[in-house]
Amino acid sequence: MVLVLGLFLALPIVMALWVSLLRWDGQSNPFSGQAEFVGLQNYRSLLTEDSLDRTLLATSLRNNLYYVALVVPLQTMVALGLALIVNQKILRGRGAFRTAFFFPSVTSSIAVSTVFLFLFQGSGAVNHMLATVGVEGPSWFNDSRGVLWLLLDALGLIDNQNPSGLLTEHSFLGLSWFDWISGPSVAMCTIIALAVWTTSGTFMLIFLAGLQDIPRELEESAAIEGVSRLQMLRHVTLPALRPIILLVLTLGIIGTWQVFDQVYVMSQGAPGNTTLTPAYLSFSTAFDDANFGQGAAIAFILLALILLITGVNRILLRERKSRFRGDA
Repeated sequence: MVLVLGLFLALPIVMALWVSLLRWDGQSNPFSGQAEFVGLQNYRSLLTEDSLDRTLLATSLRNNLYYVALVVPLQTMVALGLALIVNQKILRGRGAFRTAFFFPSVTSSIAVSTVFLFLFQGSGAVNHMLATVGVEGPSWFNDSRGVLWLLLDALGLIDNQNPSGLLTEHSFLGLSWFDWISGPSVAMCTIIALAVWTTSGTFMLIFLAGLQDIPRELEESAAIEGVSRLQMLRHVTLPALRPIILLVLTLGIIGTWQVFDQVYVMSQGAPGNTTLTPAYLSFSTAFDDANFGQGAAIAFILLALILLITGVNRILLRERKSRFRGDA
């Protein structure tokens, strides 16, 4: 097993790390000296130099940050809610409900993304349904403005076309603060809805396994004390599910930062790069622009970011031990 992992996991990572230090177009052998060695130049152009590469990376990080911030909490809450529902003994047909809730998770992401693309296009079924109730459907995949600024503009609180100079004059990583806080685009919100719908079933099964592992004595003791369902959830169920919650959040964070196939099928970064993600940017930089060195560098920046966020998540959610011996 160590040999298999070393050959198909560790060795490719080391090879990709070497490629990230080269200027390589993919047409020659990167280990024969034919590719130009540029050291950390790929990383500098992405992180420190004022260039289009840094702007695209910052844009992809901004988009993915909104994606993570919305998908992870939503899919966790939906999955926990579904698990609590199908764990009820009085529910008839629990097996059928579990299968129905889990079915989107085992369906091909490419197929589901294609269906969502047809549903949310300008002449799609969603806009037809909105039209029947007198609501004009948005241009889901054409409007590059963030939903926060669309809402404020609709309320007349801000001019969406001419935002405050304070927000446009100051920037971070090549993007103005207006771009950072404008919210996800309507197209990204569509992809977020798709992700929550397709992943909640998988995490439902993980929560369900955790719920069935809670000792019945705890619930029976709480019931004898006369606690309500809400108190039972807060003081008994959720503390017992702490390791499961940590696992679900960790898997959710890793998966959402690696989102690729939905973006590739539904938008390819459009409109106006508002659905561009680091994973798709790495792919397009390498295979579309024939810049495999910079594409590999983007992948390793994403890896470092995932490790950092996962570590912080573990620290924040780890179980605190009592300072005093003998405490229950």
